[in-house]
Amino acid sequence: MGRNHARVLAELDGVDFVGIVDPAVKNARTEVYDTVEDLIARRVDYCVVAVPTAMHEEVGLALAEAGVHALIEKPLAPDVAATRRLTAAFEAAGLVGAVGHIERFNPALRQARARMAAGELGQVLQITTRRQGPFPARIADVGVVKDLATHDIDLTAWIAQSPFVAVSAQVGHRSGREHEDLLSVVGTLADGTVTNHIVNWLSPFKERVTVITGEKGAFVADTLHADLTFHANGVVPTEWDDVARFRGVSEGDVIRYAIPKPEPLRVEHENMRDAVLGLDAEIVTMRAGLTTVEVADAMLRSAAGQAIVRLDAEVPA
Repeated sequence: MGRNHARVLAELDGVDFVGIVDPAVKNARTEVYDTVEDLIARRVDYCVVAVPTAMHEEVGLALAEAGVHALIEKPLAPDVAATRRLTAAFEAAGLVGAVGHIERFNPALRQARARMAAGELGQVLQITTRRQGPFPARIADVGVVKDLATHDIDLTAWIAQSPFVAVSAQVGHRSGREHEDLLSVVGTLADGTVTNHIVNWLSPFKERVTVITGEKGAFVADTLHADLTFHANGVVPTEWDDVARFRGVSEGDVIRYAIPKPEPLRVEHENMRDAVLGLDAEIVTMRAGLTTVEVADAMLRSAAGQAIVRLDAEVPA
């Protein structure tokens, strides 16, 4: 992911790309530093942290102590305690601290959220996500819950503008690795929305789908291709008697929206740049990233204890 961040930052208007820290890289088109301290010595304004999750706290705290704004890739940290320490450090220093929950900048989801805010879906009843595909060799220090499901936790609460209050999860360890590689979870949001999330590293195909069901129909967002489709509830009377007796919704018009499709990572960085400059910007704050890690932790505890875990009953430390 660091390569993608470097590519976008090197091309971004208003940003002077100084270089990267990566001891393993010797030949690159930009300046390469061996340590974070070497980069800090260049008096940079902000950094992107795209290191293994286990190192997020160490690198992030070094940046906070040096007064450097930061965008830290998701998840913010590997556990709740580390996430709270990072959040507190950046807030205490008055720094811009953001988390790389890139799905918030996906055109399909942004379009869906705007249309929901305009009342096009009516009351939201259910949000379902499917995020599955082969195992990525780059992941070694966290399981599918912290790596992939955090996307769905964040985007679901953001779309609905309502936090998770309860989760009931099942996980699987099917491929011999230390961490879980399969997750199925049912959740409840504070506004009563029911959620369901299927996440795994075991599918031979890649899928990134969010289905938002409301009173007036359903949005289907394919974030791999940034496509948004609306399935409206039918309003045409059904004449076939057996079908007409069904007391539910019926199929209506289907609309696939033609929407602008800027690269999500570029939009994320444009907002981070503006936030550092003190301009109006939309970032995923570390406080929001902390909430996401807390929900992910609740999912793992739910699976371990085979029980529903209620987040609204927990008192933050």
